[in-house]
Amino acid sequence: MTIADAPARLAAAADASLRWHPDGPYSLNQTLGTLLRGTGDPSFSLRPDGLWTAFATPDGPVTLRLTAAADGAVDAQAWGPGSAAGLAGVPRLLGADDDWAAFDEPAFHATLPRMVREARRRNLAVRLPSTGRVVDCLVPTILEQKVTVIEARRGYRYLMYRFGSPAPAAGAAAPEGLRVQPTPAQWLRIPSWEWHRAGVGPQRSAAVMRALRSAVALERLAALPALEAAAKLQTIPGIGIWTAAEVVQRTHGCPDSIAVGDYHLAAYVGAALTGHRTDDAGMLALLEPWKGQRQRVVRMIGLSGFRKPTFGPRMTIQDHRRH
Repeated sequence: MTIADAPARLAAAADASLRWHPDGPYSLNQTLGTLLRGTGDPSFSLRPDGLWTAFATPDGPVTLRLTAAADGAVDAQAWGPGSAAGLAGVPRLLGADDDWAAFDEPAFHATLPRMVREARRRNLAVRLPSTGRVVDCLVPTILEQKVTVIEARRGYRYLMYRFGSPAPAAGAAAPEGLRVQPTPAQWLRIPSWEWHRAGVGPQRSAAVMRALRSAVALERLAALPALEAAAKLQTIPGIGIWTAAEVVQRTHGCPDSIAVGDYHLAAYVGAALTGHRTDDAGMLALLEPWKGQRQRVVRMIGLSGFRKPTFGPRMTIQDHRRH
């Protein structure tokens, strides 16, 4: 079976399928790439035959395969008890609700730095995805608090393979090792020594536990406006402005949320816009003229190819597992 033949044949074998037609240029990998926790994320597999993912729905788990069609559409095939629920969220996941009209309005566009305008011109196919799955986004984000990305993703992989569930079977073409994130109840049953083996310190594991004791209420936040959802997330001890912003960027496709407190972001934005590093307050001042669209501005800076000069100390990777 060739890759070109794969969508039609797999659609026939899948439990459910649909085809989504974007209303303009569209890039599947650029849009959904921000959801992956590195190339080793057990809940995703990016392959030549499409992007595979697995997750829980109220009806059960689902394995989802998304493929860019030659006509610009996206084909979605789903397997498992959560197939119908999983497909229902596909348009929002792909960015169907993401509207760049205000950003691209000529008067607003003219206020943007040249690098941002050029990046947007070259990346008209990018959308901001909305997963609508708060717990799935919140747990790995908490694991990334105050540690290196490498350390956080190593711990997340360990916990996913140790306590996650195999993705629903999707035939011989499905990637091996695809996993569904643990349910809130399963996360809450993880013993302290397993968090330790994963390299997750007690402060972060406790934050996960506190949050997931309110898992039902957390999932209701997906129906609220992004800024309201972010504010409610921050009422949970251990969840601050950085974590809330990182979550609603993914769950709501929020065009404005900025990860204040990020180890690198402020210095990166400052260097890109002024040639000089800055702090969080400086970053917010620089982005203030584009409030309401600040996440889009940051995303375009990232897609511009700009690289910040590397000066100063790097964050040390700490191994907590032997202590």
